[in-house]
Amino acid sequence: MNYEHIITVEPGKRGGKPCIRGLRITVYDVLDYLAGGMTEQEILADFPDLTAEDIKACLAFAADRERRLYRSHAA
Repeated sequence: MNYEHIITVEPGKRGGKPCIRGLRITVYDVLDYLAGGMTEQEILADFPDLTAEDIKACLAFAADRERRLYRSHAA
């Protein structure tokens, strides 16, 4: 998934953490909610500005970051 148009980084927003479409909701927030047991539907109900595509973008972003981390340690 190409998440580059969804995941944004702005130095003055949330300390430069990756956010969703310029909102103040970070990738970490979404991943933490999922890890804590919230369903996609619950997250979308609690945060009406988010879409299912936003949640998938967070997962794709995290997977890419993990992949890069693994490659840097395997080299």
